[in-house]
Amino acid sequence: MSIPTPVDPPQLPPSPAFAHGMLVPPGPLLFVGGQNGVDADGTLLEGLRAQTEQALRNVLAVLAEAGTGPEHVARMSIYLAPGIDPMEAYAASAAVWGQRRTAVTVLTVAPAKPGALVEIEAIATLP
Repeated sequence: MSIPTPVDPPQLPPSPAFAHGMLVPPGPLLFVGGQNGVDADGTLLEGLRAQTEQALRNVLAVLAEAGTGPEHVARMSIYLAPGIDPMEAYAASAAVWGQRRTAVTVLTVAPAKPGALVEIEAIATLP
């Protein structure tokens, strides 16, 4: 087993979008620091959809550089600027992240980077 496995107790309501827990195999872990919706030039993209998609592409780039992929992500933290509807952010993530289920925490916080609407971090196993 090298891929994290969802843990969904039957007494908790099921979710198609996230797992209640993830069982992680022993081995090295990669901690992906918070990624904003900035492109390779450091330009912050405009709007929630563009920023969310770019932040996830940035997470995927870090995973690939470390020799792993999205199927090995056990946990993600998603930080949204105040006033952002989490359902809108989930919809924006589908184009890049798809239907991959992982343990997820979503919080509303004031962004450290002016204009940032979303920041995403992840924890992944290495195959």
